[in-house]
Amino acid sequence: MPAKAIEIEIEGTPVRISNPDKVFWADKGYTKLDLLKYYLSVGPGVMKGIYQRPMTLKRFPNGAGADYFFQKRAPSPRPPGVETAEVHFPSGRRANLTVCDTLADLAWVINLGCIDLNPWPVRHQNVNRPDELRIDLDPTPEATWDDVRQVALVVNDVLTEYGYTCFPKTSGSRGIHIYVRIEPRWGFGHVRRSVLALGREVERRVPALATTKWWKEERHGVFIDYNQNARDRTVASVYSVRPTPNAQVSCPLTWDELPGANLADFTIETVPTRFAQMGDPAAAIDDVRYSLEPLLDLVALQERAGEGDAPWPPSFPKGATEPPRVQPSRRKDG
Repeated sequence: MPAKAIEIEIEGTPVRISNPDKVFWADKGYTKLDLLKYYLSVGPGVMKGIYQRPMTLKRFPNGAGADYFFQKRAPSPRPPGVETAEVHFPSGRRANLTVCDTLADLAWVINLGCIDLNPWPVRHQNVNRPDELRIDLDPTPEATWDDVRQVALVVNDVLTEYGYTCFPKTSGSRGIHIYVRIEPRWGFGHVRRSVLALGREVERRVPALATTKWWKEERHGVFIDYNQNARDRTVASVYSVRPTPNAQVSCPLTWDELPGANLADFTIETVPTRFAQMGDPAAAIDDVRYSLEPLLDLVALQERAGEGDAPWPPSFPKGATEPPRVQPSRRKDG
């Protein structure tokens, strides 16, 4: 008879896991316990992505093929070691989000049915100043995986020219995420505009492959989603398992291996062995925190050339210099 609950000791802390044999991937047979064992196997890597970061919980109570929901407010009751951080949203509302500082905290989150992990790009000590710049390369339906890889390489070229070291990872779905650790001196708006400026420079270099157009009817190739750097927007963190049929992982890569990498190579089964053999390609991400000023200079240069702000997500108050928030095909002339 399947166990209704077990207790696992993680770094000296007992953690109760309910329904450990519950199948989370019907086709593969992976269980909740398999998911937890995966995360423990890549513990140092996954904690580097979520440590001290407020996290939106994306909960799959019935596994990867079933409905899910987002939980922003930290669940209660919580284990005594699980901290929270108060953040405020574009609506002006506030909430205390879950913060995972230990593997035991993470195990508690997994037990709640979280498959992928969605942290804010801030630390709980400074929730209004991001320390992580995120470039989300989101392919349109007609774009290929090779298109995404080519755009990622151009992003690396641009960032290198501006003095940054950046770290790529697969999104675990169809795209690529690229991270830069930055000094927590600027607000979300400045970080977002910096990524928009970066995206426009990439678009200028490979216009047939890359776009920063917000409206889907105008997009082609690979969309550089600058709005993922707006307040309250998250992406799956490093080593997150995604709710795909084969349990793909959002896996850090080296720039040398990116051209030959394939998404299906990185799964809940393969990544633990990879991690044990080669370690974490993003292990050095915290070694240097960069100034945002070189990219802000690019923002100013583009503004002088007539390239101002771009549309924000619909849940945000309209920006003072934001263009019309209506898709081009529905705009009225004059």
